[in-house]
Amino acid sequence: MALDPFDLNLRHLRAVGAIVQRGSMSAAANAVSLSQPALTQGIAKLEAQLGVALFARRPGGMDATEAGRALAERVATAFAHLAGGVRGGRRFASPEWLMTATQMRAFLSLADAGSFVGAGTATGLSQPAIHRAVRDLEQVCGVALVDRRGRGIALSPAGLRLARGIRLARAEIAGGIAEITDQEGGSVVIGAMPLSRAMLVPRAIAQTVAAAPHVAIHVIEGSWRELAEALRDGAIDLMIGALRPEPGPPDMVQMPLLTDRLVIVGRAGHPLAGVAAPTPEQLAGFPWVVSHAGAPLRALWERMFGDGPLPRAPVQCGSVMVIRGILVESDFLTLLSPQQVALEVESGVLAAIGPEPEVSGRVIGVTTRRDWRPTRAQARFLEALAGVAQQ
Repeated sequence: MALDPFDLNLRHLRAVGAIVQRGSMSAAANAVSLSQPALTQGIAKLEAQLGVALFARRPGGMDATEAGRALAERVATAFAHLAGGVRGGRRFASPEWLMTATQMRAFLSLADAGSFVGAGTATGLSQPAIHRAVRDLEQVCGVALVDRRGRGIALSPAGLRLARGIRLARAEIAGGIAEITDQEGGSVVIGAMPLSRAMLVPRAIAQTVAAAPHVAIHVIEGSWRELAEALRDGAIDLMIGALRPEPGPPDMVQMPLLTDRLVIVGRAGHPLAGVAAPTPEQLAGFPWVVSHAGAPLRALWERMFGDGPLPRAPVQCGSVMVIRGILVESDFLTLLSPQQVALEVESGVLAAIGPEPEVSGRVIGVTTRRDWRPTRAQARFLEALAGVAQQ
């Protein structure tokens, strides 16, 4: 069973970096406000939990192992995320150093559940314990984190900021644990946008698992808009699908994989199915299912009609499954990748309408947080993904 980042003592984790920097237990103990015997016991417990040696002991000091240096870098990034999550508080200079893993676990469970009852059920903690943890965090941060609303709660702006900081810190520490403890395992959480689900993601997953059977892969489906906040929160590691127009969001990095061509699609037997090259006027004579405003596919659809009037588009939808159903039952048209409807076209349910549009082509790629560093498992998946894209 994977070790949860909240199972580790945050002060001991922070001490790892202090020992790496100072080279001795006594100097690091002063930096993290622990006695040397307490820190010695804490590091020994941490090494036992992780199952790896973080330091090589020598007379007069300690040398960090490769695992120790890797963990120290991850922990430093995690505390930077926490510091960003508590900016604006005025009670302590560095409130992120005073938080405990228990407090953060309780607060995140409350943020996710939306009530103290739900948080208690999710964590096994009593409601008074969760109330106490949240109250202690508010004291540490010097701001209100929760607005009570009847039986439920809502996070204040400061609470939302802290929740994101904690999630990112947890993801970073989890990455450090995976990096130093399990050469074959680890996990990848993928945000899959509509286009990537047809062939790109499934093939990359199959290749990754074939090469590393112990890797755990989780796929979360959604549109760019739905997945972007999950990426920012650290709930997913990467998004795969149509990239945003450059320069893209400033806090994200976009890596192109391939340029996808597009086709106009309608039902088999559509009035335009037998027309070799439908004119814009003929295409505009039928209703369309289009992507939501702001999506790259929507922009390409609008460009397809140039300066002329846009067709009637009463349905805006990002679900390929729903779009397929609408097309089969009506004379609607849409613009999609051939991969997304390959089975339906092959079986004679749907058909390509006319030639490939001149505007055809959207860049498909990977989007990550700008400060994200992949673990071995995540890097292995990215390598497989790039290979599938080249094919």
